Amino acid sequence: MIDFHNHILPKIDDGSKSIEMTLSMLESALHQGITDIVNTVHYQHPKVEGNDISYERINFERDKLQSLLYDRKIPIKIHISSEVFYLPNLMKIIDDPITTTGNGKYILVEFLPTNIPESHKQQFFDLKMEGITPIIAHPERYLQVQDNINLVGDWLEAGCLVQVDAGSPLGLLGHKAKIASEKILYNNWAQIIGSDAHDDKNRNFCLKRSIDYICKKFGEDKYVMVKENPGKILRGEPIIVDVNYPDNLDNFSFADSLKEMVGWEKKK
Repeated sequence: MIDFHNHILPKIDDGSKSIEMTLSMLESALHQGITDIVNTVHYQHPKVEGNDISYERINFERDKLQSLLYDRKIPIKIHISSEVFYLPNLMKIIDDPITTTGNGKYILVEFLPTNIPESHKQQFFDLKMEGITPIIAHPERYLQVQDNINLVGDWLEAGCLVQVDAGSPLGLLGHKAKIASEKILYNNWAQIIGSDAHDDKNRNFCLKRSIDYICKKFGEDKYVMVKENPGKILRGEPIIVDVNYPDNLDNFSFADSLKEMVGWEKKK
């Protein structure tokens, strides 16, 4: 499996705090069958203000970690990219190689949970005109999406892709994110599942648990979200998306999803 969204490089952003934590996280990833990891460092986010998020530094830190994994015979390949915090400057930053992935064909973009600026529509259109596909990071966690799930369909129709956090359908990121993520999955609107791992405890890799749950609930074809699709993104290959707006959401019981979440809470 390929984990496309995580923060494993130590002491870079709000992810891993030490090399020991990173190695612990990677051991967990290995046991889950993850072979490739794309570290997506926060870029131009207020939480990394003043930090060196240059391609040169991130690549240097990746090479150090990759060498350590080789010495310890841990067969995981580390790739680098970023999770770009949305500002109306995307066209101005795409020449920085850390902002994109797949030979410059894709860019992972996140918004504030409470605000999706209207200006993003023009920015995304301009990116598409340059041959760069925006990937929306964890839309299920945005309040506007939780209130209106069709915003995700609108992004897909505009030529974007969607990445859901692995913890969301498991209920690890709150009940609203769980419900929104399952609507997205039910509608076949997600192309990628990423762990968004930050540490070796509360936000560790849970990719296998999540994709097993998703495939059991929504069908085995969802496995492409942790293998074929992220592989295509890394290679800069296109992913074709057919957007449908199901009119039978009532057939899916989101109440059952809440009951499952309560069950998980009791097991903790």
